[in-house]
Amino acid sequence: MRLSQGVEWAIHTCLNLTWLGAERGVSTSRLAEFYQLPPAYLNKQLQSLVRAGILASTPGRRGGFSLARQPADISLLDVVVAIEGPDPLFRCEQILRAGPGGRPDVDYREVCLVSGAMRRADLAWRQELASRTLADLKADVERSFPATPDATRDRFAELHER
Repeated sequence: MRLSQGVEWAIHTCLNLTWLGAERGVSTSRLAEFYQLPPAYLNKQLQSLVRAGILASTPGRRGGFSLARQPADISLLDVVVAIEGPDPLFRCEQILRAGPGGRPDVDYREVCLVSGAMRRADLAWRQELASRTLADLKADVERSFPATPDATRDRFAELHER
């Protein structure tokens, strides 16, 4: 399993927005410059987060992105689903139908032991992501790396001056 880099970008961007507390929002160019990311591709991820109700977007020259909900109300699963979509990671193609004893009238997605094991693994993964919020992650970072919030604010201030 491999998630797109957009998931990493989206989670880090949301986390940075928790420390910035921007009412007006932060522009795509500033958010992209923070990690030296391509603005157009980052903007695509940010728009997905807006459609999912995770970010708010203020149009205009002084506009930008801000969190649309409190960090405690945004799970990591919310961000992953916004970027990757809601489909399960594993899709049973019912290849058992073509195997020995396979029957066309059986829904192997339901009876296949491989499919069942993969569904349970996907559910466990999703439950873990659903149980962790942006607020949890923010608290973990602040506990492990206490200088990060100030360093983030300082870096954005520096980018704003350019």
